[in-house]
Amino acid sequence: MSAETLSGEMAAPVSGLAAPFDRALALLTEPLAAIVVVAEILVLLTGVIARFVFNHPLTWSDELASIMFLWLAMLGAAIAQRRGQHMRMTALVGMFSGWLRGLLEATGAAAPALFLLLVLHPAYNFAEDQTFVHTPALGLNDVVRAAALPVGFVLMLAASLVRCADRGWRDLVLAIAVIAALAGLLYALGPWMRGIGNWNLVIFFAVLLGLGVLAGVPIAFCFGLSTVSYLMLTTTTPLEVIPGRIDEGVSSLILLAVPLFILLGYLIVMTRMSTAMVNFLAALVGHVEGGLAYVLLGAMLLVSGISGAKTADMAAVAPVLFPDMKKRGIHEGELVSLLAASGAMAETIPPSIVLIIIGSVTGVSIAALFTGGILPGVVLALALAIIARRRMAEGSGAERGVTTMREIGRTFVIAVPALLLPVIIRVAVMEGVATATEVATIGIAYAIVIGILVYRSFNWRELYPALVGTAALAGTILFIIGAATCMSWALTQSNFSHALAAVLAQAPGGKYGFLIGSIVLFIVLGSVLEGIPAMVLFGPLLFPVAKQLGVHEVHYAMVVILAMGIGLFAPPFGLGYYAACSIGRVDPNAGLKRIWSYLAALVVGLLVVAFVPWISTGFLP
Repeated sequence: MSAETLSGEMAAPVSGLAAPFDRALALLTEPLAAIVVVAEILVLLTGVIARFVFNHPLTWSDELASIMFLWLAMLGAAIAQRRGQHMRMTALVGMFSGWLRGLLEATGAAAPALFLLLVLHPAYNFAEDQTFVHTPALGLNDVVRAAALPVGFVLMLAASLVRCADRGWRDLVLAIAVIAALAGLLYALGPWMRGIGNWNLVIFFAVLLGLGVLAGVPIAFCFGLSTVSYLMLTTTTPLEVIPGRIDEGVSSLILLAVPLFILLGYLIVMTRMSTAMVNFLAALVGHVEGGLAYVLLGAMLLVSGISGAKTADMAAVAPVLFPDMKKRGIHEGELVSLLAASGAMAETIPPSIVLIIIGSVTGVSIAALFTGGILPGVVLALALAIIARRRMAEGSGAERGVTTMREIGRTFVIAVPALLLPVIIRVAVMEGVATATEVATIGIAYAIVIGILVYRSFNWRELYPALVGTAALAGTILFIIGAATCMSWALTQSNFSHALAAVLAQAPGGKYGFLIGSIVLFIVLGSVLEGIPAMVLFGPLLFPVAKQLGVHEVHYAMVVILAMGIGLFAPPFGLGYYAACSIGRVDPNAGLKRIWSYLAALVVGLLVVAFVPWISTGFLP
């Protein structure tokens, strides 16, 4: 899912007096981020070749990749802040107009600046403390890596101030006054909140967090401000813990797969590999009644096994299929509803970014998650296919034509190099050729070679925007993970996690009652918070409970990921639905009444997955 605004589009460019500063920030951050992305690919690919081809592992490759990764995360977050692409919910903001909307937009710009001001000095202190640490393989002072945090905060703060300056001064002053009044109220209530014990968590992590999310403040900064407020007003914990937890949250080398698979998603579109796959599927079944709906579902399953990112999946499929589907008389509301539902359906198809993240935060084997994620996605695809067959009654006068075996064979031959990519990715992981992180570099190298030599559609001029876009989207995802890690740590320190575990462990119905409760919880969380922060926050808390109740960790992962996906793509709050509308160039209102039958099919499929554990675990070793 895209980590952009609710509409799925980049925020309006900065104009006026702030424009020169905005351009300077772009020149300072974007080329450097693109260079770091390329360097990460080269370092990891070199490590794979050295280990697998020459049987000579490089002891320094992972260490160097880890150092660059933190810089990539912070540079990407700064680029996303400058572009206004940090994930936020704007459903409520869009309902208002006039001065109230201006106030909310200005609050969404000013609140991140407040958070960054509060943590900037602690980040500097944290980096300074790392001067006593040296990396084991390269012998570098760890400040080389840790300095990415204060530098990134400075760049994000500069971007925040530029966007604040671009707002109307009246709206900005009013927003600052509102934030100051709220801060003053919380400060005055400090002694009372300390006296009520853990009930103060409701104030910081329900009321304050909810107000920020509804006001359109980027979700990562809502997490950060809620955590900082809690620590400052109810504890004696120094704020240096914030950059430390952010560092911990984004420094896992497993997460390096996130930007690499995002870039791979860009490449399969640039090289027309996705078009070749979709054309083959269209030739195979597109001529039958409702066939293009099956093609869309099949294409989403195939492409999800390559890019790992839902926005890339939808962007690869929708532009190819939607024109023909519209020509056949299918209502555009049906198209975007099926596209959004297929995005939720494919959340578990490896190498899903969500699988990688949940493996990172819970310790579940990535290879096991990749193996267990295929059949649940297929089950939900079958459920959607049944509904699509009934709902997509194509225009009786539309000409579907007949596809010959020769045409099917021709499109298959063209698609073979593209169809091999998901096979290569899976085999490389399962056979130990590369880790889940490294395998993306093999896919990237393969896509570039095939794009140049086979499809001859690789446009070098599109590569730089793809690299910068990769850094920005990865930055938004990774910064959310870092901020959610801070919030999760605070909740754990308050013993909230133990209380939550105790409540869910006593749910009526044993493990099946626990699974149903988890489904409801993650559908709601997926709709309100978006999937990745929900996973980071609650995954480490709930997986031990699931294990205690006898639920296999891979099975539980599939259940909560699919539930989160349903919430993510469910209107009116699900960000994924609006991203699908933006990609399909369809008015969101067109699908609001049509998507519910598809979501119902997904829920039925999810219940089947939940109550038949073999679907998730049957092929595990």
